[in-house]
Amino acid sequence: MIVGVPKESFPGERRVALVPAVIPSLLKAGLEVVVESGAGAGAGYPDAEYAGKGGRILRERAEVFKAADVVLQVLCYGSNDVTGKADLPLLRPGQTLIGFLRPLGSVETVQQIASAGVTVFSIELMPRTTRAQSMDALSSMATICGYKAVLLAADKLPRLFPMLTTAAGTITPARVFIIGAGVVGLQAIATARRLGAVASAYDMRPAAKEQVQSLGGRFVELPVEAKDAQDSRGYARAQDESFYRRQRELLGRVVAESDVVITAAVIPGKKAPVLVTRDMVEKMAPGSVIVDVSAERGGNCELTQASQVVVEHDVTIIGYINLASTVPYHASQMYARNVVSFLVHLTKDRKIEINTEDEITRETLVTRGGEIVNTRVREFFSLPTKIG
Repeated sequence: MIVGVPKESFPGERRVALVPAVIPSLLKAGLEVVVESGAGAGAGYPDAEYAGKGGRILRERAEVFKAADVVLQVLCYGSNDVTGKADLPLLRPGQTLIGFLRPLGSVETVQQIASAGVTVFSIELMPRTTRAQSMDALSSMATICGYKAVLLAADKLPRLFPMLTTAAGTITPARVFIIGAGVVGLQAIATARRLGAVASAYDMRPAAKEQVQSLGGRFVELPVEAKDAQDSRGYARAQDESFYRRQRELLGRVVAESDVVITAAVIPGKKAPVLVTRDMVEKMAPGSVIVDVSAERGGNCELTQASQVVVEHDVTIIGYINLASTVPYHASQMYARNVVSFLVHLTKDRKIEINTEDEITRETLVTRGGEIVNTRVREFFSLPTKIG
């Protein structure tokens, strides 16, 4: 079985799906690895390192797709809606594709991929279970986003983060408020604390309180209760507009008192809820910073512009997308470990074995034999339960 690694084509994407260090484990399992020339250059992994670990370098992208039984990508067509469609003619029936797919984004895109006859596993559908922890690339990338969001805020904030006692007197620490205490938010709390800031966080899921406090953050409790706050996979559920309206009213005071606000509240397959309004931004102190990690999903701040940094009412609002790609060396390393662990899980006797009795395989399998076969994806798009 040949594993192929094409260069990422999304504009500005610097990650690569495999790093040289993981190739020996695939070779040991009896697999071969082919890599498109230059695939790892943007992340700091030159062709020579891949070749030195036993990978075979191919010059053309089409060669990689032609040779590979399994294609590993970071952003497949679906999550790459800019240039990803160009890969469709390179796919062939029976081939396996593994990567971020954004399967709840566009049903037309998923159907196009299914029509190519390729078997696709969507890495972001990985169950949040102990067995699947080593394969959870979504959490790995979210960890990097939380870390980088704090660094971006610290760079733009006209204040120091830590409390310092100086010849000019004592400097008070910055106040950082995180909205959404998932993986991104928890890493943001930890990073802000390491830089010396006072960190607080809010999440509508009651279970998040203990996690926030364990990192030394203060959990902000609001007198508003969400109905069915999280699904069986641990993700937040969408609420009705009356809940979000009441939530915004109560969050306004905390936002106004904060030097930095980091928003990371997303609902899988949905537009990000607006939690920070224009009025709330107006009440923040001049020089304050908002980092909207959910900018790609529409943003939690009403004034966020995706991929842009804007200044409104003397508040800097950072709406960068794809933050993990800005730390490509370690992001690629983490992703590669996750995806190799997953690939090894799927492989038996040097072939991909699809055992739908296994939760990890069943939950991540999206297309097979020309059909969308994932139950969650079919339900989300209101497709008939019966396949075919």
